Amino acid sequence: MVSITLNKDSVRSATNPPDTLTGTLRAQDADGIDSVWLQLDDDPPIAEDGLLQTSFQSPFRVVVPAGFSSGARLPLTLEARDVTGFRSVLDTMVRVARAGP
Repeated sequence: MVSITLNKDSVRSATNPPDTLTGTLRAQDADGIDSVWLQLDDDPPIAEDGLLQTSFQSPFRVVVPAGFSSGARLPLTLEARDVTGFRSVLDTMVRVARAGP
């Protein structure tokens, strides 16, 4: 089982300083979690070691890339692999909000 708790569901693109997406990653597997990855859009994934624990939880912080227009939806993918090689994937989206004051 994998889950993401987001601190917000919309982000701003091309702001200075860049906006960040934050939240908490969770993974659970009776065999033990080997690795966890989080990827926003096409950016390189952020990797965490599950330390072979049956339950994994970690806060995350991802910088939002510039260049997306208001209303765009950015894919956010969480993937976890257990010690036997089984993978669980959760796909969701965050919306790019209108830039403003």
